[in-house]
Amino acid sequence: MTDDEYRAWYAAAYGRVVGQVYLMTGDLGEAQDVVQEAFIRGWNRRRSFAPGDAPDAWIRTVARRLAVSRWRAARSALAAWRRAGPARDDPGPGVDTPLIVAALAQLPEAQRRAIVLHHLCDLSVDQVAAEVGVPAGTIKARLSRGRAALRDLLSADDLVLEARHA
Repeated sequence: MTDDEYRAWYAAAYGRVVGQVYLMTGDLGEAQDVVQEAFIRGWNRRRSFAPGDAPDAWIRTVARRLAVSRWRAARSALAAWRRAGPARDDPGPGVDTPLIVAALAQLPEAQRRAIVLHHLCDLSVDQVAAEVGVPAGTIKARLSRGRAALRDLLSADDLVLEARHA
């Protein structure tokens, strides 16, 4: 099938195939999406469609398979959501967050990474060491130095002054 033949066939068949897939899926938007995707995939195979082939059947089959795959993915996602329950209600960044981010930015990258992984991601020292690829003692030293630096950077007086200027 040539490019022009494919375009002409697409123009003639799209609405018909969408209607057929809509009847199979019961969802017009989904039918439009999967038929469009099937036609895109068909474009890559257009030269293999011989005269007398039934490209409508090929498109319909691909669209149906796409719809089934999407349905299965949605069903799996729903089942996972039900198992996990609703998302935790984590509070968003507080008023001190910009100060903390600025203070962390002043630390060496290794200390900053250790502090974030340990204190904000709730990883143990051993887990941080494994992720970073250094011994646990190195992580303990980075945490100690990083905490000391943060204490100096985030003294209570600085927080009060920054809050007044905000």
